[in-house]
Amino acid sequence: MKSRPSGWQFLIYGSFFVVLLCIFHSINECISGNTSPNIILTTTTIHVHPSEIPQKPRRNVQFRLNCTSGYLTRICPAKYYPTNVLHSQDDRDCPLPAACPDYFRWIHEDLRPWKETGITRDTVESGRKTAHFRLVIVEGRAYVETYRRAGPNRDFYTLWGILQLLRRYPGKIPDLDLMFNWADTPVVKSVDYSGPNATAPPPLFRYCGDDATLEIVFPDWTFWGWPETNIKPWKEFLDDVKEGEKRWMDKEAYAYWKGNPMLAPTRRDLAKFQIGMENHGFLQYSSEEHLIYSRNYKTGLTLADNLSVEYEWELSWYKIYVERVGWSVSEKYILACNSVTLPVKPRYYDFFTSGLMPMHHYWPINEDDKCRSIKFAVEWGNSHKQKAQEIGKAGSDFTQEDLVDYVYDYMFHLLSKYAKLMRYKPTIPERAIEICSETLACPAIEIQKKIMMESMVKDPTDVSPCDMSPPYDALALRRLLKRKANSISQVELWEMRYWENQTKYN
Repeated sequence: MKSRPSGWQFLIYGSFFVVLLCIFHSINECISGNTSPNIILTTTTIHVHPSEIPQKPRRNVQFRLNCTSGYLTRICPAKYYPTNVLHSQDDRDCPLPAACPDYFRWIHEDLRPWKETGITRDTVESGRKTAHFRLVIVEGRAYVETYRRAGPNRDFYTLWGILQLLRRYPGKIPDLDLMFNWADTPVVKSVDYSGPNATAPPPLFRYCGDDATLEIVFPDWTFWGWPETNIKPWKEFLDDVKEGEKRWMDKEAYAYWKGNPMLAPTRRDLAKFQIGMENHGFLQYSSEEHLIYSRNYKTGLTLADNLSVEYEWELSWYKIYVERVGWSVSEKYILACNSVTLPVKPRYYDFFTSGLMPMHHYWPINEDDKCRSIKFAVEWGNSHKQKAQEIGKAGSDFTQEDLVDYVYDYMFHLLSKYAKLMRYKPTIPERAIEICSETLACPAIEIQKKIMMESMVKDPTDVSPCDMSPPYDALALRRLLKRKANSISQVELWEMRYWENQTKYN
C-alpha cells in the first residue's frame, strides 16, 4: 500500500514540475515565434481587497532601434513589429478613449467623393501621373514606390511619421494603397470630376487642400522635425516655446512677419509700407510703425531660438501669417507663440485649420486691403488688451492641446476609413521597397538621426485612438460655416467703420 507523499515531497515534486513547465513554455514560445527580446515582463506588488480582483502582470513592449548589424540599414528585420500587442489586463481596466477634436469630422468630408463608388485599383493608379510616391501597407509592414524625389526631404519625414504610427498602433493599421503628392498646391480640381458622366477622382494625399480641389489632407512632415531648417519635432518645439514664453504684457504692440516677399503677390504687398531702413535683416513698416517685417530667419538659429525673448519674433503681440504660392507650414508655429495670429485670408487649409474659429483662435485679415486691415487689428488689440490676450492664448492652447497627442490619432482614423473604402486587396508593387525605422534612421547623417530619435515612438500606447464623431449633417455643417463667416463679417464691419471715422475726423 502506497503511502501519501509528505509535505516536503510535495514541495520538491511541485518545484520540479514548475521548472519543467517553464522550460516547455519557453521552448514553445520560441518555436511559435512569439518571443522577442523587445518584450519585457514587469511585475508589481498589488494590495488586494476582498472585493477586488488582482491584476495580472502587464507586458511592456518596447521597440528598440537596432543599427548594430549592417544589413539592417538595407533590409528590415524579419521580426519587425508584432502584428498584435496584447496586454494581460482586462480591457475594462484601460482608460476610455477621449473624444477626438472636432476637426476630425472633416475626414468624412475629405473622403466623401468615394463614399458611394469606393476606391478601386484603377482609381488609385490614376493619381500616379502627379504623385511623388506610392505607399502600400500589408500586414503592418510598409512599402514605398518612389516616382519623383521630394524637395527638402518632405517624403522622407512623412514616411518616418507613418512608420511611427505603425509603432504606436501595431497591428491596428489596415492594409491600404495610396498615392501621395508633397507639393504645396492642390491639383485635383473638383470641376473635372463633376457631372453625370464624371469618373471618380484619384484619391491623392497631400498636406493641404482648397475649396476647388479634392485632395485628401494629411499632417505635414514637420511634425517629425526638419533638421535642414533647424526645426525640432513638434512636441519638442512646443516644449521649448512654452519654457521660454514671455508674459503677454512684456511684449510690444507690434505686428510681425517673417518670410520671403518675392514668393507671392500677397507678400509683396507688405513692402508697400516701408518707412524704415534695413537693420540687421529687419525692416519696419506702416505709418505708425506697427508692422515689423523680416526677409529671412536669422541664420544659425533654430525656430525656437527665433521665438525666444531676445529676438523680435517673441517681442510682438501680433504675428502675421501670409501664404506663399501655396500653403505654408508656418501657420501652426505662429499659432503656438501666445500672440494674436493675423492670417491674411488663407486660400488653402491643412488638416487642423477647420478647427480654428475667427475671433477666438485668431483675428482675420482682409486680403483685399491687407495693410490697413493689419493696422486696424493692431489698433483694436491695443485698445482691447484683455480680449487680444485671450485670442493669443486660445490659439496657443489649441496647438498644445489639440495637435500634440492627436496627430497620430488623426492619421489612424484617416487611413482606417480610407482603407474601408478600398474595393481590392492591396498588393506590394513590383518596384516598391520595404521601409522601416532601421532603413531610414540607421544610415542617416548625425543631425537627421538626432531628430529622428527625438520623434521615434519607442513603445505602443495602451490608450485607444480617440473617439471620432460621425459626419456633420447638412444643417450642422451650414451652421458651422455660417458662424465662421459671421465672425469674419463682424470684423470687416468694425474695420470699415473705423476707417470711415478716421476719414471723417482727419
